[in-house]
Amino acid sequence: MKTSDWVLVGAVFLACGVEMVEALTIVLAAGLTRGWRSTLEGAAAAVLVLGALVVIFGPALVHLVPLGTLRLVVGVLLLIFGLQWLRKAILRASGYAAMHDEEAIFRREVDELSAVPKTAGRDGVAFTVSFKGVFLEGMEVVVIVLTLGAPTHRLGLATAAAAAAFVVVVLAGVAVRHALTDVPENAMKMTVGIMLTSFGTFWGAEGAGVRWPGGDLAILALVALYLVTTLATVAALRRRRGVSAEVA
Repeated sequence: MKTSDWVLVGAVFLACGVEMVEALTIVLAAGLTRGWRSTLEGAAAAVLVLGALVVIFGPALVHLVPLGTLRLVVGVLLLIFGLQWLRKAILRASGYAAMHDEEAIFRREVDELSAVPKTAGRDGVAFTVSFKGVFLEGMEVVVIVLTLGAPTHRLGLATAAAAAAFVVVVLAGVAVRHALTDVPENAMKMTVGIMLTSFGTFWGAEGAGVRWPGGDLAILALVALYLVTTLATVAALRRRRGVSAEVA
Protein backbone atom coordinates (compact mmCIF):
# COMPACT_ATOMS: atom_id res chain seq x y z
CA MET A 1 0.00 0.00 0.00
CA LYS A 2 1.02 3.60 -0.54
CA THR A 3 1.92 5.89 2.34
CA SER A 4 -1.38 7.73 1.99
CA ASP A 5 -3.24 4.41 2.27
CA TRP A 6 -1.56 3.63 5.60
CA VAL A 7 -2.41 7.09 6.89
CA LEU A 8 -6.02 6.61 5.74
CA VAL A 9 -6.26 3.21 7.47
CA GLY A 10 -4.87 4.69 10.68
CA ALA A 11 -7.26 7.64 10.61
CA VAL A 12 -10.32 5.48 9.95
CA PHE A 13 -9.32 2.87 12.53
CA LEU A 14 -8.73 5.39 15.33
CA ALA A 15 -11.74 7.57 14.53
CA CYS A 16 -14.09 4.60 14.32
CA GLY A 17 -12.55 3.09 17.44
CA VAL A 18 -13.34 6.21 19.47
CA GLU A 19 -16.96 6.26 18.31
CA MET A 20 -17.37 2.52 18.89
CA VAL A 21 -16.05 2.74 22.45
CA GLU A 22 -18.79 5.26 23.19
CA ALA A 23 -21.41 3.00 21.59
CA LEU A 24 -20.04 -0.01 23.49
CA THR A 25 -20.47 1.84 26.79
CA ILE A 26 -24.20 2.19 26.09
CA VAL A 27 -24.59 -1.42 24.91
CA LEU A 28 -22.79 -2.79 27.96
CA ALA A 29 -24.89 -0.68 30.32
CA ALA A 30 -28.10 -1.90 28.67
CA GLY A 31 -26.99 -5.53 28.51
CA LEU A 32 -25.77 -5.77 32.09
CA THR A 33 -28.83 -3.95 33.43
CA ARG A 34 -31.72 -5.14 31.23
CA GLY A 35 -30.49 -8.40 29.70
CA TRP A 36 -28.55 -9.27 26.57
CA ARG A 37 -31.11 -10.60 24.10
CA SER A 38 -32.98 -7.38 23.32
CA THR A 39 -29.81 -5.31 23.74
CA LEU A 40 -27.89 -7.31 21.13
CA GLU A 41 -30.90 -7.33 18.79
CA GLY A 42 -31.01 -3.53 18.94
CA ALA A 43 -27.27 -3.25 18.31
CA ALA A 44 -27.45 -5.72 15.40
CA ALA A 45 -30.36 -3.84 13.82
CA ALA A 46 -28.41 -0.58 13.99
CA VAL A 47 -25.33 -2.19 12.41
CA LEU A 48 -27.45 -3.54 9.54
CA VAL A 49 -28.97 -0.11 8.86
CA LEU A 50 -25.55 1.55 8.94
CA GLY A 51 -24.11 -1.09 6.61
CA ALA A 52 -26.96 -0.47 4.18
CA LEU A 53 -26.18 3.27 4.19
CA VAL A 54 -22.55 2.58 3.24
CA VAL A 55 -23.60 0.19 0.46
CA ILE A 56 -26.17 2.65 -0.92
CA PHE A 57 -24.33 5.96 -0.70
CA GLY A 58 -20.72 4.79 -1.08
CA PRO A 59 -20.84 3.75 -4.76
CA ALA A 60 -23.05 6.77 -5.55
CA LEU A 61 -20.38 9.14 -4.23
CA VAL A 62 -17.61 7.36 -6.09
CA HIS A 63 -19.32 7.00 -9.48
CA LEU A 64 -21.77 9.91 -9.76
CA VAL A 65 -19.90 12.89 -8.31
CA PRO A 66 -16.93 14.36 -10.27
CA LEU A 67 -13.66 13.63 -8.44
CA GLY A 68 -12.61 17.29 -8.19
CA THR A 69 -15.94 18.35 -6.73
CA LEU A 70 -15.99 15.35 -4.40
CA ARG A 71 -12.53 16.13 -3.03
CA LEU A 72 -13.38 19.79 -2.50
CA VAL A 73 -16.62 19.04 -0.64
CA VAL A 74 -15.10 16.19 1.36
CA GLY A 75 -12.06 18.33 2.17
CA VAL A 76 -14.26 21.03 3.67
CA LEU A 77 -16.26 18.46 5.67
CA LEU A 78 -13.11 16.81 6.99
CA LEU A 79 -11.70 20.19 8.01
CA ILE A 80 -14.89 20.92 9.95
CA PHE A 81 -14.82 17.51 11.67
CA GLY A 82 -11.08 17.57 12.28
CA LEU A 83 -10.95 21.07 13.73
CA GLN A 84 -13.88 20.29 16.03
CA TRP A 85 -12.12 17.17 17.34
CA LEU A 86 -8.85 19.10 17.71
CA ARG A 87 -10.50 21.95 19.57
CA LYS A 88 -12.06 19.62 22.13
CA ALA A 89 -8.87 17.56 22.53
CA ILE A 90 -6.73 20.68 22.98
CA LEU A 91 -9.06 22.16 25.59
CA ARG A 92 -9.11 18.87 27.52
CA ALA A 93 -5.35 18.35 27.29
CA SER A 94 -4.68 21.91 28.50
CA GLY A 95 -7.11 21.66 31.42
CA TYR A 96 -9.72 24.09 30.10
CA ALA A 97 -12.33 21.33 29.71
CA ALA A 98 -13.04 18.17 31.67
CA MET A 99 -11.85 14.85 30.27
CA HIS A 100 -14.45 12.57 28.69
CA ASP A 101 -15.30 10.08 31.46
CA GLU A 102 -16.61 6.75 30.10
CA GLU A 103 -16.88 5.38 33.65
CA ALA A 104 -19.23 8.21 34.69
CA ILE A 105 -21.27 7.78 31.49
CA PHE A 106 -21.52 4.04 32.15
CA ARG A 107 -22.77 4.57 35.71
CA ARG A 108 -25.30 7.16 34.57
CA GLU A 109 -26.65 4.85 31.87
CA VAL A 110 -26.93 1.98 34.38
CA ASP A 111 -28.79 4.18 36.89
CA GLU A 112 -31.25 5.42 34.27
CA LEU A 113 -31.93 1.95 32.87
CA SER A 114 -32.29 0.41 36.31
CA ALA A 115 -35.02 2.91 37.16
CA VAL A 116 -37.27 1.64 34.35
CA PRO A 117 -39.32 -1.50 35.29
CA LYS A 118 -38.61 -4.59 33.20
CA THR A 119 -41.34 -6.25 31.14
CA ALA A 120 -41.90 -9.90 30.25
CA GLY A 121 -40.53 -11.09 26.89
CA ARG A 122 -38.52 -8.77 24.69
CA ASP A 123 -37.36 -5.60 26.39
CA GLY A 124 -38.30 -2.62 24.26
CA VAL A 125 -36.26 -0.25 26.43
CA ALA A 126 -33.05 -2.26 26.02
CA PHE A 127 -33.63 -2.62 22.26
CA THR A 128 -34.31 1.10 21.78
CA VAL A 129 -31.42 2.32 23.93
CA SER A 130 -28.98 -0.06 22.26
CA PHE A 131 -30.23 0.74 18.75
CA LYS A 132 -30.10 4.49 19.33
CA GLY A 133 -26.64 4.40 20.91
CA VAL A 134 -25.10 2.27 18.15
CA PHE A 135 -26.90 4.11 15.34
CA LEU A 136 -26.03 7.64 16.47
CA GLU A 137 -22.38 6.85 17.14
CA GLY A 138 -22.30 4.67 14.04
CA MET A 139 -23.52 7.52 11.82
CA GLU A 140 -20.25 9.29 12.54
CA VAL A 141 -18.45 6.09 11.56
CA VAL A 142 -20.37 6.02 8.26
CA VAL A 143 -19.48 9.66 7.56
CA ILE A 144 -15.81 8.98 8.34
CA VAL A 145 -15.71 5.89 6.10
CA LEU A 146 -17.43 7.65 3.19
CA THR A 147 -15.52 10.92 3.39
CA LEU A 148 -12.11 9.27 3.75
CA GLY A 149 -12.69 6.37 1.37
CA ALA A 150 -14.65 7.91 -1.51
CA PRO A 151 -12.28 10.69 -2.74
CA THR A 152 -9.42 8.22 -3.35
CA HIS A 153 -11.60 5.30 -4.45
CA ARG A 154 -10.48 3.46 -1.31
CA LEU A 155 -13.95 2.81 0.06
CA GLY A 156 -13.21 -0.89 0.51
CA LEU A 157 -10.00 -0.12 2.41
CA ALA A 158 -11.77 2.40 4.66
CA THR A 159 -14.58 -0.08 5.31
CA ALA A 160 -12.06 -2.79 6.21
CA ALA A 161 -10.32 -0.44 8.67
CA ALA A 162 -13.68 0.39 10.28
CA ALA A 163 -14.53 -3.31 10.49
CA ALA A 164 -11.18 -4.00 12.15
CA ALA A 165 -11.87 -1.27 14.72
CA PHE A 166 -15.29 -2.81 15.35
CA VAL A 167 -13.79 -6.27 15.97
CA VAL A 168 -11.09 -4.92 18.30
CA VAL A 169 -13.55 -2.86 20.36
CA VAL A 170 -16.10 -5.68 20.59
CA LEU A 171 -13.45 -8.20 21.67
CA ALA A 172 -12.20 -5.75 24.29
CA GLY A 173 -15.76 -5.24 25.49
CA VAL A 174 -16.36 -8.98 25.76
CA ALA A 175 -13.10 -9.37 27.67
CA VAL A 176 -13.72 -6.63 30.24
CA ARG A 177 -17.54 -6.47 30.12
CA HIS A 178 -17.32 -2.90 31.32
CA ALA A 179 -16.68 0.59 30.01
CA LEU A 180 -13.24 0.86 28.41
CA THR A 181 -11.97 3.40 30.91
CA ASP A 182 -8.30 2.65 30.23
CA VAL A 183 -8.52 3.78 26.60
CA PRO A 184 -6.57 7.07 26.18
CA GLU A 185 -9.53 8.61 24.41
CA ASN A 186 -8.36 12.22 24.36
CA ALA A 187 -5.01 11.27 22.83
CA MET A 188 -6.88 9.22 20.22
CA LYS A 189 -9.21 12.12 19.46
CA MET A 190 -6.28 14.50 19.14
CA THR A 191 -4.56 12.09 16.73
CA VAL A 192 -7.74 11.64 14.70
CA GLY A 193 -8.34 15.40 14.64
CA ILE A 194 -4.84 15.95 13.25
CA MET A 195 -5.34 13.27 10.59
CA LEU A 196 -8.79 14.47 9.53
CA THR A 197 -7.58 18.07 9.34
CA SER A 198 -4.57 16.98 7.27
CA PHE A 199 -6.71 14.99 4.82
CA GLY A 200 -9.21 17.85 4.67
CA THR A 201 -6.50 20.35 3.81
CA PHE A 202 -4.96 18.03 1.23
CA TRP A 203 -8.16 17.06 -0.59
CA GLY A 204 -9.81 20.47 -0.28
CA ALA A 205 -6.81 22.11 -1.91
CA GLU A 206 -6.62 19.41 -4.60
CA GLY A 207 -10.31 19.88 -5.33
CA ALA A 208 -9.64 23.60 -5.77
CA GLY A 209 -6.89 22.87 -8.29
CA VAL A 210 -3.74 22.86 -6.12
CA ARG A 211 -1.02 20.34 -6.99
CA TRP A 212 0.94 19.35 -3.90
CA PRO A 213 4.74 18.94 -4.19
CA GLY A 214 5.59 15.30 -3.56
CA GLY A 215 2.02 14.14 -4.25
CA ASP A 216 0.52 12.02 -1.48
CA LEU A 217 3.64 12.46 0.67
CA ALA A 218 2.42 16.01 1.34
CA ILE A 219 -0.15 14.44 3.69
CA LEU A 220 2.67 13.41 6.04
CA ALA A 221 4.05 16.96 5.99
CA LEU A 222 0.59 18.29 6.87
CA VAL A 223 0.27 15.75 9.70
CA ALA A 224 3.63 16.91 11.10
CA LEU A 225 2.64 20.59 10.75
CA TYR A 226 -0.68 20.13 12.56
CA LEU A 227 0.94 17.94 15.21
CA VAL A 228 3.55 20.59 16.06
CA THR A 229 0.91 23.32 16.03
CA THR A 230 -1.39 21.30 18.29
CA LEU A 231 1.32 20.49 20.84
CA ALA A 232 2.49 24.10 20.86
CA THR A 233 -1.08 25.29 21.43
CA VAL A 234 -1.57 22.87 24.32
CA ALA A 235 1.70 24.01 25.92
CA ALA A 236 0.78 27.68 25.52
CA LEU A 237 -2.67 27.15 27.02
CA ARG A 238 -1.21 25.22 29.95
CA ARG A 239 1.22 28.06 30.67
CA ARG A 240 -1.58 30.59 30.40
CA ARG A 241 -3.77 28.56 32.71
CA GLY A 242 -0.94 28.25 35.23
CA VAL A 243 -0.34 32.01 35.21
CA SER A 244 -4.07 32.69 35.60
CA ALA A 245 -4.24 30.29 38.58
CA GLU A 246 -1.28 32.03 40.25
CA VAL A 247 -2.84 35.48 39.75
CA ALA A 248 -6.18 34.26 41.14
